[in-house]
Amino acid sequence: METRKEHRAALATWVAREVLPHEHRIRQWLRRAGTTAEDADEIVQEAYCRLAMLEDVDHIDNGHAYFFSIVRNLLVRRLKRQRIVPLETIAEVDAWQDDRPSPEQTAAGRMAYAKALDLIARLPERCRRVVQLRKIEGWSQRRIAEHLGTTEKAVEKQIWLGVRALRDAWSRAEQEADDRMTVTERRGGRR
Repeated sequence: METRKEHRAALATWVAREVLPHEHRIRQWLRRAGTTAEDADEIVQEAYCRLAMLEDVDHIDNGHAYFFSIVRNLLVRRLKRQRIVPLETIAEVDAWQDDRPSPEQTAAGRMAYAKALDLIARLPERCRRVVQLRKIEGWSQRRIAEHLGTTEKAVEKQIWLGVRALRDAWSRAEQEADDRMTVTERRGGRR
């Protein structure tokens, strides 16, 4: 069982990692929505208080989006209490879009990633290994050179060759897909 002190420490760590790096964007949004600096401070402070009241944050997938939702709801509540609300403010609040990718964008990203991995798998063995280590695993050129027992210059050349081959293969695949779509559209237009 987690003690209250441990819970506060875990929550503080989560807030520092998931929310604080994005606070400036939320404050910018509040300014664009027409709030004063003092009102923005109050709304952000109240949002942090609401986070502090949570039992846990395990159910939160995106801390920034969750915090933003709290801020947005607090702003909407504040606007509803005002007698006169500028139309621009309402439009700005209503126009807010979540930064998270849509399910369609997520699916397209996964498909593109799988396609890229397939294209990488078709590269010559040494080139494939270097590109995987650099572009997929995020290794530095120096680390790859040490790992493979070669020079950084040789690694750099393999990366250049691999990326060029991937770019060319990707372009060819896109052109082939476009060509298939054109043929399909023409066939559909004849009926």
